[in-house]
Amino acid sequence: MRDREHQDDEELVAADDAVIGRALRRSALVFVAAAALLLGGWWLFYTSKTAPPPQPKPKDLRHIEDLRPATEAAPKVTFRDVTKAAGIDFVHVSGARGEKLLPETMGGGVAFFDYDGDGDQDLLLTSGIPWPHDRGDKPTGSGLRLYANDGKGGFRDVTKAAGLEISCYAMGTAVGDIDGDGDVDLFVTTLGHNLLLRNDGGKFVECGKESGVAGDANTWSSSAGFFDCDNDGDLDLMVCNYVKWSRQIDTELAFSMNGRDRAYGPPIQYQGSFPYLYRNDGGGRFTDVSAAAGVQVKNPATGAPVAKSLALVFFDFDRDGFADVLIANDTVQNFLFHNRRDGTFAEIGLRAGIGFDAEGRATGAMGIDAARFRDGESVGVAIGNFANEMTSLFVSGRDPLQFSDQAASEGIGAPSRLSLSFGLFFFDYDLDGRLDLLQANGHIEDAIQQVQPSQHYAQPAQLFWNQGPAARCCFVPIPADTVGDLAQPMVARGAAYADIDGDLDLDVLLVQLNGPPRLLRNEQQLGHHALRLVLRGTRSNRNAIGARVIASFGGQTVEQTVAPTRSYLSQVELPVTIGLGTHRAVDQLTIHWPGGAVQKVPVRDLHIDGTTQIVEPR
Repeated sequence: MRDREHQDDEELVAADDAVIGRALRRSALVFVAAAALLLGGWWLFYTSKTAPPPQPKPKDLRHIEDLRPATEAAPKVTFRDVTKAAGIDFVHVSGARGEKLLPETMGGGVAFFDYDGDGDQDLLLTSGIPWPHDRGDKPTGSGLRLYANDGKGGFRDVTKAAGLEISCYAMGTAVGDIDGDGDVDLFVTTLGHNLLLRNDGGKFVECGKESGVAGDANTWSSSAGFFDCDNDGDLDLMVCNYVKWSRQIDTELAFSMNGRDRAYGPPIQYQGSFPYLYRNDGGGRFTDVSAAAGVQVKNPATGAPVAKSLALVFFDFDRDGFADVLIANDTVQNFLFHNRRDGTFAEIGLRAGIGFDAEGRATGAMGIDAARFRDGESVGVAIGNFANEMTSLFVSGRDPLQFSDQAASEGIGAPSRLSLSFGLFFFDYDLDGRLDLLQANGHIEDAIQQVQPSQHYAQPAQLFWNQGPAARCCFVPIPADTVGDLAQPMVARGAAYADIDGDLDLDVLLVQLNGPPRLLRNEQQLGHHALRLVLRGTRSNRNAIGARVIASFGGQTVEQTVAPTRSYLSQVELPVTIGLGTHRAVDQLTIHWPGGAVQKVPVRDLHIDGTTQIVEPR
């Protein structure tokens, strides 16, 4: 997540002189103290033993700016902060008391899901708690807060009633029906044992250890998600683990920005960690199949874990009916696990062109999402990166498993370069049928501006409008003065979207580090139509996670996937919203269900400008 100032000797290989010079220049602003000089030799290396493939030089960014059409064509949509009015009184706690411990920088996540089955989107927020050495006899509080939606966008705290008053240093969350009973269950990652929270009619029961998914007590888990990796009808679980960390390791490392005061250290100084892959065996039991499934990538020279994973997304890139897994790794190469359709995966990120950025470098990758953003064909993979690293936009070509980083040429690169981005996602905020991009930003150091004047601790979110495949540059950054409260600076981390008030447009929640979240109501008044779909599977995967929806209207084709896992530490709503623009009808709707069934839905059965429930055919 940080600039590549340091690296563990066991993971390093030599770089050429150009990389050395570039790394030293980038590091000079951050470390000027003696500690930096002692560790400076470690700045020169990447953490992977495999050299990145040759990459084309990026186009001149000034030229790209000249090609970008004027933003007057972008719709005027305002997002209004309704957090307090909606009844949300949550405040995130990192536990920071001046020691500058790395987990304090990471923030919390958010999940939108219907926990009580009443048809609206409820809200879960995750938080840290005070560190054990700072607590004394003070109560620690809960790392989880659950709010029930009243159906109109108002929320009520039901944490205690739902059995979620749990003292834990919570990070990310995942949603899915693990046992096929129709209730949406929860998985929560923590700094320590992870939690599996089985939903029994709106009351949650913690069963992580007995189910086999608690993980190791010394592991720091980040994002997680449910998906059916083997198409056997039930949901398996993938868990990202970040770095090998302890308070002792952290405090023994000397980090400073100004040569005097302690600062948060870069993750490149820490050893990596393998992710977990758990197979659902039914009956509430899971088996760790990480090693056998091929998701433990090792340094070929040392056998040490390569991964420093912060976010993941599931996506069927080659449309073979099996979900692949894409993982954003912080300061090491990203992973693309191609599903071999036999319960195992092949890691092809390097070969697919998605492991490194356009200049062949590993980035400080945090949030991630994938979507078919151009007429239902080209797949775009967006990854939010560290400050002074533009957001990545890897785009597939004719080969669905071959990508090139087109962030600069597609309009995202230059505007995102200064931002430090965590949560991000594709969504159709103006309901015109094209997927736009939103990213949540915020630095990790509150004093960053003292050493980097161009940087700020609190940063505004950024919204990119998709103007369609016919344009020479697909995405247009929306000016801050037109999006309302979305542009107010904050130290943002997790991010997700849902229709909280039943008006069909998609609202946004941004989680803030050590502060209140921001619930932003979408107040678009464009007169656009939409199709909202709730899919019900007939196998154990009742929420139809992984189903692909393809809609055609007015000569346009839109494809979306039921995929709550995306962004950073977060989950978006399970229903699928397809904007129709000015069109009042759909010409064709096809659903590819997990397991292979293909259903052509009669368009007369669709409720335009309303919600349609579709049940998987038996």
